[in-house]
Amino acid sequence: MDLNILWFILIAVLFTGFFFLEGFDYGVGMTIPFISSSENNRTLVINTIAPVWDGNEVWMITAGGALFAAFPHVYATMFSTFYLALFLMLLALILRGAGLELRSKHESYTWRRLWDWAICLGSALPAFLWGVAITNLLRGLPISDKMIYMGTFYDLLTPYTVVGGITFLLVFLFHGMAFLHLRLVEGSLTHRMHDWAIRVGALAIFAFLVCIAMTYTLTDLFRSQLAAGLLFGAALCFVAAYLASFKRRDVPTFVGSSLAIACTTAAFFAGLFPRLMVSSLQPEWSLTIYNASSTPYTLTIMSIAAGCLVPVVLLYQGWSYWIFRKRLSRKDLELY
Repeated sequence: MDLNILWFILIAVLFTGFFFLEGFDYGVGMTIPFISSSENNRTLVINTIAPVWDGNEVWMITAGGALFAAFPHVYATMFSTFYLALFLMLLALILRGAGLELRSKHESYTWRRLWDWAICLGSALPAFLWGVAITNLLRGLPISDKMIYMGTFYDLLTPYTVVGGITFLLVFLFHGMAFLHLRLVEGSLTHRMHDWAIRVGALAIFAFLVCIAMTYTLTDLFRSQLAAGLLFGAALCFVAAYLASFKRRDVPTFVGSSLAIACTTAAFFAGLFPRLMVSSLQPEWSLTIYNASSTPYTLTIMSIAAGCLVPVVLLYQGWSYWIFRKRLSRKDLELY
């Protein structure tokens, strides 16, 4: 296989894994200030992601590193384009990580509520910004023939990209609630979560369909039959997950939301291929897997390294989820 195509697929897989895993982390984080007035309940919710949240973020770091190594021109242009947005995302992630680590260091109600809101903001802002970034990449950006972004930060905020950001936020929120249903023993907390999931899921479906309609009219994604099929499949999976949530079927709900996120990410990359960043000024100025890639020698060495290391990482993370597969209840609660 062409190494350029191989690394495009690998980066797509890494981002798919990131959105699937970190998506429910973001969703759980967004619920914490609202889910219950009980300190024990909020701590229980945090405990569902406490063993895995930092490992899930490694997928983003790995995807960014792979992008830098395989397609350095894309990395350079993308980071200059989204500099302020990525800076805000980094601050939010630092705030979120600090909240998850520092919340338990003091028993003061005010201290813990402050960090609850920090975790919520640090989860909601990245979710929104990822949606803005993805829809911008689909819509196209004013990139010159020198691979330089010619716009400003405010050019990134359009009705389409804002809808994309809201859609990501709502889908991740529903995904997080589905994860909580899967991880918590049935009780008053899960009943409250179910009621929330019904409302959030309805809003997410509406936003998802609006975003798909705007994607059809404002981008060329639907020129790819594979991308169109994947996006249609994502919509069906999400609706199926929502219907399963009505019947309190935990596993089908989580599987459906997971497949919706995976199919949406796959549709994004399929719609872009072989491009990585679309130029709205001239189509031939777009950054592709060929004009923005590293040398064949670099790609060869990286392929060997990835072939050796990626299976180890996947086995380790799979093992960690297996170890922490048990549903949590108040009996397992340890205030920390």
